Amino acid sequence: MTTAPDDVLHLLRKSGWDLLASDLDALMRGVAAAPEGLAGPEWIELVAPGADAELTKALTKWRDELSRADDGLEESPAPADRLAALRAELKNRGLDGFVVPRADEHQGEYVPRRSQRLGWLTGFSGSAGTAIVLAEKAAIFIDGRYTLAVRGQVDIKAFVPHQIPEESPDAWISANLPKDGKLGFDPWLQTVDGYDRFARACARAGGSFVPVESNPIDTVWRGRPAAPLAPVLPHPDEFAGESSESRRKRIAEVVRNKGADMALLTAPDSIAWLLNVRGGDVPRTPFALGFALLHADGHVDLYMDRRKIPDRTVAWLGNAVTLAPPEELGPALDSLGQTGKQVLVETATAPYWAATRLQAAGATLVRDVDPVSLPKACKNAVELEGVRVAHRRDGAAVSKFLSWLGAESKSGKLREIQVSDRLQALRQETGKLRDLSFDTISGAGPNGAIVHYRAAPATERTLEPGSLYLVDSGGQYRDGTTDITRTVGIGTPTPEMKDRFTRVLKGHIALATARFPVGTTGSQLDALARYSLWQAGLDYDHGTGHGVGAYLSVHEGPHRISKVPSMVALQSGMIVSNEPGYYKTGAYGIRIENLVAVKEAKIEGADRKYLEFETLTMAPIDINCIDMGLMTEAEKAWLNAYHARVREIVEPQVDAATKAWLADATRPI
Repeated sequence: MTTAPDDVLHLLRKSGWDLLASDLDALMRGVAAAPEGLAGPEWIELVAPGADAELTKALTKWRDELSRADDGLEESPAPADRLAALRAELKNRGLDGFVVPRADEHQGEYVPRRSQRLGWLTGFSGSAGTAIVLAEKAAIFIDGRYTLAVRGQVDIKAFVPHQIPEESPDAWISANLPKDGKLGFDPWLQTVDGYDRFARACARAGGSFVPVESNPIDTVWRGRPAAPLAPVLPHPDEFAGESSESRRKRIAEVVRNKGADMALLTAPDSIAWLLNVRGGDVPRTPFALGFALLHADGHVDLYMDRRKIPDRTVAWLGNAVTLAPPEELGPALDSLGQTGKQVLVETATAPYWAATRLQAAGATLVRDVDPVSLPKACKNAVELEGVRVAHRRDGAAVSKFLSWLGAESKSGKLREIQVSDRLQALRQETGKLRDLSFDTISGAGPNGAIVHYRAAPATERTLEPGSLYLVDSGGQYRDGTTDITRTVGIGTPTPEMKDRFTRVLKGHIALATARFPVGTTGSQLDALARYSLWQAGLDYDHGTGHGVGAYLSVHEGPHRISKVPSMVALQSGMIVSNEPGYYKTGAYGIRIENLVAVKEAKIEGADRKYLEFETLTMAPIDINCIDMGLMTEAEKAWLNAYHARVREIVEPQVDAATKAWLADATRPI
């Protein structure tokens, strides 16, 4: 359908609508390209504010029709003719190859459908990866989370998989790019730092790394979706705990202290936090796509499609925020260069396009981290209390789910999708759920060993007796973001399963109870979570903890707990996950995840300031999977105390059947 349905036009005209039909069609295509969360059709405000039930129904029907348009992203592996079409286009452009990252202009975990070029080309649906296409060969690079998934989603004869960091794209380019070869890249999708690495690799091969004016995949991708348009809405101070004016002034001072006249903000969650707004342009993360220039006096120039900003949000932003269309960013950067400005740019995430445009115009780059990143990570008292409330609510929903699962799994007939749907429904029953915080990982038996598994009709399994079931899920609430993983024994676990589960639990407890001096990084704590596994010659290939936002991204920097060295010390107010695991390919997966907040530790006689963790997540851990002989008395005491707290928080919120289950699930060990 290329034009508005007659019934929609009729109803809109009755309500006084005055847009051109072509503008309406473009607007609705953008609306249809944005994911619809679980909070209802808030997008109606962008099309017909105050629409009655009849008009809302007609617009919703049209949106549903538009959203079902085939964009080719559901095919996995991708048809072979796509790779052939890309190679033909590269040949026409005089390029010997092209880099296809799983990224958009903002380098976020979630990208809009129109930017999922890697998925369209290969069929890979993971959140991180890169393909490199040459005339005769192609490779796809993924990390340890997707070692198994990539082989099920991608034609590995066409795209040979390589695992990072053991095999890097840089080394592959150096070894495979022909002499004098031109490897193309999209300067909007390549970061400044990434460009440097790839350019050096091309030089080692005797070739060059060449920016393209337009992405060749966009030329050959038929049915590519429009840019998403979801409403940008105020995030009230009652949840933010600080006004946007205060935040802008505070971060502007940081910019001034770095010797810059302004900062280019390219991360949408940084912009959302700074301006106290939330959006919905990408799945599961409530922010709007756009760019911003934060001036040293606190003024912000916001480059964002005006069609997704309702009038009430314009008023909320106030006079200190100037709105401009995205296409004016380039001329604005030119102007900054012409006036000799010094612009703070985070080269690890900023597009090569922006940095080179600034430099070409005469601006000086102040290379530093995003000035919003660290302040955003350190939640204030209001945000922390909101997060606690969200976790209490979420913990009750998860406990209801675990109670239901314990009763229904005895049939041996439950399936992965049915089970995750039940968990989502229980979260929705709270009346507070805005969306999931990520696609639920619901893995039974061997599927639980696939770290970022996503159940589908073709892959889902039955929860069979004698197996383990792993569910990693979370919710987006206005007062907080949650993320929890529980591994549940279906029937009686084997001794080996209990041994592995207990070692994972011991690592979880070791991290939860850690006390550490101010200045300690997450990489210095990571071994605590792995120690018990290491003693049995076991390990896991993902990080132990990631930062979490306050009604923002479920994966938030700059801090983390990981083997990967980090220069960012943990600080009071940071929220981070505690999620050690173990995965036996073809058999089962185990992960136990709570979110924790960093807080000051009160230690009598301490020689310096120390920090510790406050556990936020409130739901039982399956004690039937524990090998009691491996647990120390201190570890048992921690688990008993945790379960007592869970019981205290959850019991008043649940029904009688769940209360009875909860009493047994949290019994002292």
